[in-house]
Amino acid sequence: MKIAPATAGVIFLMDIENMHVEDLLKIEYIVEALMSPDKASVLRELAEVLSRHQNDIDAEAMTRVLLGRESLGSTGIGDGIAIPHGKMPTLKEPLIAFGRSRAGIPFDSLDGKPAHLFFVVMAPEKTTGIHLKLLARLSRMLKDKGFRDELFNAQTAEELLDAIVRKEKSLKT
Repeated sequence: MKIAPATAGVIFLMDIENMHVEDLLKIEYIVEALMSPDKASVLRELAEVLSRHQNDIDAEAMTRVLLGRESLGSTGIGDGIAIPHGKMPTLKEPLIAFGRSRAGIPFDSLDGKPAHLFFVVMAPEKTTGIHLKLLARLSRMLKDKGFRDELFNAQTAEELLDAIVRKEKSLKT
């Protein structure tokens, strides 16, 4: 549980354990056409997107966290997908960013192919459950080739977000 800011002396508890991708991925965290040519720069580009909209994020620090995680093993899971992730002590809540590269970016993926679809998942340092649940949910969503194709072919950030929200809702039923 996370303690939300007090309002009129009342403390609210937010159930971050039940958050979903659609709760955390905002339209401004979506990059329809990544400009990066390699792994380090795509991580930096997506960290910068998050830092532009979150005061508690230092893009360079986030990039170091993401690269540190990559040094343990690539988060390129194959089928054109990468789900870089990490934890930072300065975060107050989990965040998700999405980026797409139609050309593909070398990412040391398990299948040796470039990654096209990137979901960055960042969580506060002291959380475990939500971080793992979000990674599992994204993996489950991305197993669907039709969904991956929809993300690859969407024309706008709005279409990308709509596809993600619809897919996640379809898993809930």
